[in-house]
Amino acid sequence: MTRLILTAESSSAGGVVSAGHADLAVAIELRMTWGPPQPDAELAAFLTTRTSQAPGSHWLDSVPPLRLQKFGIADFGLIEVCERCETVELWMGTEPNAQLVLIWLLDYLGPQAKRLGITLRHVDTALDEIEPVRLAESKFPSVAIDNRHLEAAGLAWQAFRAPTPHTWFDLVGRDLSVLPQLRRCVLEMLEELPGRATGLGASELRILELISAGYVHPFEVFPHFKQRFQCRVFDYWEVGALLDGLALAPNPAVSGLAEWPFTLEMHNERERYERYKESRLSLTALGKAILAGTEDFSRHNPIDRWWGGTRLTNDRLWRWDPVLLVP
Repeated sequence: MTRLILTAESSSAGGVVSAGHADLAVAIELRMTWGPPQPDAELAAFLTTRTSQAPGSHWLDSVPPLRLQKFGIADFGLIEVCERCETVELWMGTEPNAQLVLIWLLDYLGPQAKRLGITLRHVDTALDEIEPVRLAESKFPSVAIDNRHLEAAGLAWQAFRAPTPHTWFDLVGRDLSVLPQLRRCVLEMLEELPGRATGLGASELRILELISAGYVHPFEVFPHFKQRFQCRVFDYWEVGALLDGLALAPNPAVSGLAEWPFTLEMHNERERYERYKESRLSLTALGKAILAGTEDFSRHNPIDRWWGGTRLTNDRLWRWDPVLLVP
């Protein structure tokens, strides 16, 4: 019988198989931290039997076809595959996006998670940072999913999808210990709301801090330098979009970006990519004032972006500080 592990990243999926923890690992590669929320029907279709879903819109799209043929599960839905496996485990890393995938999966599965005997591994690190040799020796605690997990996940998932951050903020005062990494996710997501004084989220502000500290090339302020960047909510492509926003705004906070926008097309054109890579960034007067705490990015520029189910605009700009959430 097959041992199945579900993760949130392809690199993690490959690692748990190489480490001998699973026969098959599937990465649920959805970005929950960026852009407008996907409709419920679209998310449900992602996990059901493949019919007319577009490429990249089915949960098995991350698995090579030969692997799917080997296990005889091509085009199957998640529940169908779980029913055919001896064990099913959820290995979700500590990053906010992985935790959002976790609460969504638990909310989707509901009581069927218990019927299927799915277990949850309390992973306490970023899985993609562990080499297979070390991962093989790792002993993450395993717990059977019960009503407490489902209740906490359902509450958090609905809060994240709500049209304001209020119910997500309320999670700070709740006991979320049944999902040990969820509280950290709640706080890190709140920090990406516009700051009360700056109008920027934590990742945008960190970009300005790094440029001010002398990191002048774009890729020097990207999240692949994890200890330097520190914020964990957004990935490579998303931080590229954030830098575009800071540099291309009507009243920019960053100058010197030599190529844009940060897209796959730009990466595929060598000359454009090289120009981007060699850009020499600096802070504008506005960028310096924001870091000094005397200016607010949103007072000088239009804001229109999504945070979970909340659409942030200048006239509806929910802000965060360590003490309270304010409109």
